[in-house]
Amino acid sequence: MRQYLCVLGVVALSTGGCARSVDVEEQRMALLEVDRQWAQSTKDLDLFMSFWAPDATAYPPAMPAVSGADAIRKTFGEMSSAPGFALSWTPSKAEVAATGDVGYTTGTYEMTMNGTKDSGKYVTVWRKQPEGTWKVVEDIFNTNLPPGGAPAPHAMVTASAIKWVDPPPFLPPGARVAVMSGDPMQAGPFVVRLQVPAGYRVAPHWHPNTENITVFSGTIAMGLGETFDESALQDLSAGGFGLMPGEARHYFLARTASTFQVHGIGPFTVNYVNPADDPSRK
Repeated sequence: MRQYLCVLGVVALSTGGCARSVDVEEQRMALLEVDRQWAQSTKDLDLFMSFWAPDATAYPPAMPAVSGADAIRKTFGEMSSAPGFALSWTPSKAEVAATGDVGYTTGTYEMTMNGTKDSGKYVTVWRKQPEGTWKVVEDIFNTNLPPGGAPAPHAMVTASAIKWVDPPPFLPPGARVAVMSGDPMQAGPFVVRLQVPAGYRVAPHWHPNTENITVFSGTIAMGLGETFDESALQDLSAGGFGLMPGEARHYFLARTASTFQVHGIGPFTVNYVNPADDPSRK
């Protein structure tokens, strides 16, 4: 019996030695510090991505979820290359599970992109990797701005007060453009009016966001596809309306001298299917 009890005692000691206790408070403070370090990495894409797990998912506002490190790298790379981009955040809280291998952080962020400032809050879920480092597995943030952004001030403009200027470099020369509301070069809603001569054409292209067109005078024609096909053009005369979903490939031709108005969400850009068609490259 004594020998049996001795064996049980050895087993119990061995089992107790294998079980590791987790200092949750220590892990919580460590996770908070990792989030602070991550917040200092936004100007270095490689360093920024080193904090993500390979199977992570990001949930940016007003966009579909982005899964996988490669897709997240592409999305953040495009965002960080926008004019005036700046991103910072301040962790305010961290919690870690009793097991010490899963936790989350919360805080607030500030972001500037294309001249637009945004602020909001975030929740990031972290998972400890086998080698002991914390990696982001889920990241979601949302803005404090009201839907549609800050309300626009009331404005009325007479026809004689409209200011017409040359088009941006990515549009063929010959057109005239007037900004009616918003700033088409920045993020947010805008309205622009265009005057084009007969024969004015824009090669197959696409816009990142949905845009709609209202024809005021003359006749324009639009077609869908990546190749300019005059036989597939559909005419829109005065009073006509067209809607182009974001990223839909399409092309444009003015049958006559025409005036039309475009409503959309900026920044307004023209991405040509064939880069050689981009006037700004010529």
